[in-house]
Amino acid sequence: MRAAYPILLSKGKEYIIVHVPDFDINTQGKDEVDAMEMARDAIGLIGVDMEDENEMLPRPSALGDVRKENESDILTLVDVDFGEYRRKNDMRTVKKNCTIPSWLNFEAEKAGVNFSAILQTALKQELHITDAV
Repeated sequence: MRAAYPILLSKGKEYIIVHVPDFDINTQGKDEVDAMEMARDAIGLIGVDMEDENEMLPRPSALGDVRKENESDILTLVDVDFGEYRRKNDMRTVKKNCTIPSWLNFEAEKAGVNFSAILQTALKQELHITDAV
């Protein structure tokens, strides 16, 4: 799922403080560009965690529904592609058991086939996922 969430940037003493109202989270960055990237990362991280827990992601609020606390705050949007975020950042491995005929296992082991690599390649092909993320 891809979405654009509103964020509020506020100038702190040393950093730009970011509030993401739809997730009720805060982060910070050394400048506006870094702060927006940190917001995207925080949204991606909590969103992927919510998906893992089968929780619904909040719908992005309209910009007009978000109020600045200070006149100097910057209200803007940050886009997040949760599928892309997961592919780039969730590099955990999981063990899967599968069943194949004994004769095929014998031939594959004799040929030195990497079962994990073959399965990953086949799954990516089946799901139309490219490595270019």
